[in-house]
Amino acid sequence: MAARGGQGERDGRRRGLRAAGLALTGALLLGAGAAGWAYLHLNGNIKSVDINGALGDDRPARPVTVPSASPSASPVPTGALNLLVLGSDSRSGEENQELGGGDSGGARSDTAMVVHLDAGRTAATVVSIPRDTLVERPSCPLPSGGTTREASGAMFNTAYELGGPVCAVKTVESLTGVRMDHYVEVDFSGFADLVDALGGVTVTTDVDIDDDKSHLRLDAGTHHLDGTEALGLARTRYGLEGGSDLARIELQHKLVKALLEQISATDLLTDPARLYQVADALTGSLTTDTGLDSLGELVNLGRSLGGLEADEVRTLTMPVRPAPSDPNRVVADEPGAADLWESLR
Repeated sequence: MAARGGQGERDGRRRGLRAAGLALTGALLLGAGAAGWAYLHLNGNIKSVDINGALGDDRPARPVTVPSASPSASPVPTGALNLLVLGSDSRSGEENQELGGGDSGGARSDTAMVVHLDAGRTAATVVSIPRDTLVERPSCPLPSGGTTREASGAMFNTAYELGGPVCAVKTVESLTGVRMDHYVEVDFSGFADLVDALGGVTVTTDVDIDDDKSHLRLDAGTHHLDGTEALGLARTRYGLEGGSDLARIELQHKLVKALLEQISATDLLTDPARLYQVADALTGSLTTDTGLDSLGELVNLGRSLGGLEADEVRTLTMPVRPAPSDPNRVVADEPGAADLWESLR
């Protein structure tokens, strides 16, 4: 094996996301199958929001799909799918302050990624939307009744801050014209627990990082990070040159790939204790739409990713340019942004 190390590493990277999907499936199935109480515990961890019920039909149309010639041949879904994945960053409370949560209270969607799975689920595109993007924020229904007001030139992440997941989804759909089939929110504190359960992640940075707000200090180079450090990397911004949100997004893309590689390298199926720990951390960090809020639905999604290899995953940032009204903010750069979203419909 030593003589083929280089090829093995490349093969491992190609298998990264496929292994991640299978590991997710295995973790949920084995953790749930261990005992009835385990199933109930893991299933109960998942929080959900009824996005479809709140938004109704005032949304982009679903794409027309062609039924399979043999619908009973495989119960695993294979159609194209769009998911909005948000990193929810709560900054209130002593624990979050210790984790580098910043100074202000409340929760924000500092990380937003539209994940597009191509038909067949063998290729994917991940598009980050910068939090500093100025958008036309639509009126959104509130859980307590009533609606938020429309706003012109509002920062993108204020949609979640004011109207929660429902408004985040509606704002993304208004910006992109792409229907979000599912919503997945990852709590950043739970993300730290997940990284620890996996034994950490290895990430290579090209620049030194010194950020008092995220409590992260790293020299340029390769580092094995624990959960707190990985969370600091996901949050860090002011330790980067110019304090750029775009630079932070590049680090987040590195972190996503590192996490997938760590999942593929961790032999969860032979370690039931760690398997359950990972499944517990994973389900405990998630809020989903009601179409993904059970173990069975998450397992089905994981199984559908079995043919997806890491080499077939593109990570992009929505094309942006400095906002004319504020050089510290950005707006969608057209026609590039519109062409990108059109390719994902």
